[in-house]
Amino acid sequence: MRHIAIIGSGPAGYYTAEAAQKRWDDEARIDIFDRLPVPFGLIRTGVAPDHQSIKGVARRYEKTALTDHVRFVGNVAVGDHISVAELQALYDAVILATGAPEDRSLGLDGENLDNVFGSAGFVGWYNGHPQFAGLDPDLSGRHAVVIGMGNVALDVARILAKTEREFAASDIVAHALDALTASRIETITILGRRGPHNILMTPKELGELAQLERASPRVDPADLPPIDEDAMLDPGLRKSVALLRSFAAIPDRDRAGKPVSIDFDFYCSPQALLGEDGKVRAVRVERTAVLGGRPVGTGETYELPAHLVVSCIGYRTAPIPKVPYDERAGHFSNEDGRIGPGLYCVGWAKRGPSGTIGTNRPDGYAVIDLVAEEIGAGEGRRGREGFDELAEARGIDVVTFNDWKKIEQAEIAAAREGAPREKFVDVASMIAARG
Repeated sequence: MRHIAIIGSGPAGYYTAEAAQKRWDDEARIDIFDRLPVPFGLIRTGVAPDHQSIKGVARRYEKTALTDHVRFVGNVAVGDHISVAELQALYDAVILATGAPEDRSLGLDGENLDNVFGSAGFVGWYNGHPQFAGLDPDLSGRHAVVIGMGNVALDVARILAKTEREFAASDIVAHALDALTASRIETITILGRRGPHNILMTPKELGELAQLERASPRVDPADLPPIDEDAMLDPGLRKSVALLRSFAAIPDRDRAGKPVSIDFDFYCSPQALLGEDGKVRAVRVERTAVLGGRPVGTGETYELPAHLVVSCIGYRTAPIPKVPYDERAGHFSNEDGRIGPGLYCVGWAKRGPSGTIGTNRPDGYAVIDLVAEEIGAGEGRRGREGFDELAEARGIDVVTFNDWKKIEQAEIAAAREGAPREKFVDVASMIAARG
């Protein structure tokens, strides 16, 4: 019998469990650990609340979770409640699927001013992550600046721009909906160091900006490269750039009645965040030119008013004590998913925050191929039986998948009209809801 421990119940964790279950069927016991009492990681607290179709992938993970030999072990913090070394002594393989939940630092003067947030925190706030539910951003100012040129930056800008009615079918949490409904933000500027041909924004997410009730996207035509250069782009990026060109062509008459502007500011690099009385008031930026594919400062600087700043420049995996870690790359040190004997990583914890949710599926299957080569039929470890004894001895309050289903039903019952659920935003409420 093979005993597999997977740390993290997001997409990478469940795709890995799916791969293990399909390979070994009843010849393996697979335990999926999570720090929170609720599963699905990024699907629950990372995907935008108005993207419910994407969140639907959790139904696939639930099929895996409900198989006989896969178990969800929630409310267990690996590194606190139990060490990786202890898990390795109990399981034939320990696979880290912890994602990349920490923000990369801007490394700029002023990034610690009030009302400056990383995207992990800000997205966690409007998605109800217990770690960030109390963030309480001030949305009373007129100007917001979003730093980054990927889909997360688009998500943040779109969420800031939406009306209460546009959130009707989403699972945005109540405290965020109340704050966004009362928001006085009029201008949302998206900053990027490079130009339109270097964005990491996909057509679907860009196209949503053109459908907003009270907001209109703006692109300076002077920032657009000659149109014949678009032919060299891959098809997806070409579609995205075509949307930027359409934003630049929107006539002023069509912007009438839309009080919020989403401005794309290309070829500019933030240099410092400027404050007043401890709170951010502006971003100093430097104009750039792209030379050899790299942005280079031109020496021309200016200030953008900013009463809220959200940095969307990427994520890092959280280190775990005594697990080799690549500080420069921001994920666990590994060779094709192998960290060391009996210890592996998968998904963003392996490769960094790249690809789509679906990218984690082949990653999960590949790491199970590697595990299969190395552990054979297992080495007679105790697996979940040994963990259960340790959990009881330490008083660890484990949350099961059946417990999660009770929590989910309580969230569904509490939903406002038209919404799929109202999430609990603190661990104590989650635990209480399981009965």
